Amino acid sequence: MHRRVFLSSLLGASAAAVGLSGCAKGDTAADTRGAATKPLADKVPAGTSLKIASYLGQQQLQFRLAKLPKLPFTVAGWVNIGAGPDVINAFRAGSLDLSNNAGIPPIQAHYQGFDAKIVAIDLTRKPNYLFATKPGSDIHTVDDFKGKRLAFSQGQAQGVVLLRALKKAGLAYDEVKLVPLTSNQFFTALQSGQVDVAPLAINQAPAYLKQYAAKGARTVSTDVVDLLNLLWAPQSVLNDPAKAAAIAAYIPQWAKGLVWQYEHPDAWNEEFYVKTQNLTLEQAKSITALANKPLFPTSWDEAIKWEQETADLLAEGGFVKKFDVSTLFDHRFESIAAKAVPEEYRK
Repeated sequence: MHRRVFLSSLLGASAAAVGLSGCAKGDTAADTRGAATKPLADKVPAGTSLKIASYLGQQQLQFRLAKLPKLPFTVAGWVNIGAGPDVINAFRAGSLDLSNNAGIPPIQAHYQGFDAKIVAIDLTRKPNYLFATKPGSDIHTVDDFKGKRLAFSQGQAQGVVLLRALKKAGLAYDEVKLVPLTSNQFFTALQSGQVDVAPLAINQAPAYLKQYAAKGARTVSTDVVDLLNLLWAPQSVLNDPAKAAAIAAYIPQWAKGLVWQYEHPDAWNEEFYVKTQNLTLEQAKSITALANKPLFPTSWDEAIKWEQETADLLAEGGFVKKFDVSTLFDHRFESIAAKAVPEEYRK
């Protein structure tokens, strides 16, 4: 499929949703022009609220189990949303102020003309995705992807993991068949044989294999990592001094919540994977055994370099236009997460 045609097919539905929200709210472009540069306020003004994405309720659970201090603002809504394209649409509609995603959604938002900024970084050192095959597959390595139908979500972390895996294996884009899907469609596409391979998060693989391993489905592991776990927000939100101060107050809680989860795997296995995700304790342990140690760098230099490589990789395939990703980072927030955690979680 030609890259521009592919892009249009993937973004068609999102563009329609964006158009509707734009009609409802008027021209939002004027609200997002120009990055906020004023220093962050030391105190969150009374009456401030944020709508925060908490996919599957993970962050609320982290905060509750870790017994973190009460946030100095009102959470107007914990939004159960995680996929990058959905987050971008929610940002556009004004129904979300802050989200936790990987590095690729901010690149996709920029390509769509939506202005948003990264405000916190957690570096990932170990792979958190692997590739699952359809039942009855003869695929065993990434080299076997040649000529196969691969599930590809351009606006999500799974997409860039796939592109990096193909590049490392020396496979050109025209040597495979990229099937435009979003990650919530991957399971069905694998089960039905619509695709031969789909990238899954390590916490999704156990449930898939439990159901389909006996029918010949398997996973293919690689050492490709998706480096960035980040928080980001629309520029219009960051231009509001009260909301920017609230985000600055939220970042330490986010960082401490991730550290608590890493340091208490047994409690997290039981309270999250077993009680809310219906996994067995054995499956939960297999997931946390692969968990990344949180890392909140004092400098974003490595993150910016990685984000640029990702954007360039997408541009090489014709999926986005080449641009300088440094414009995606709001450096007013750069040191906040690192200062909130012990030294061992900064390097």
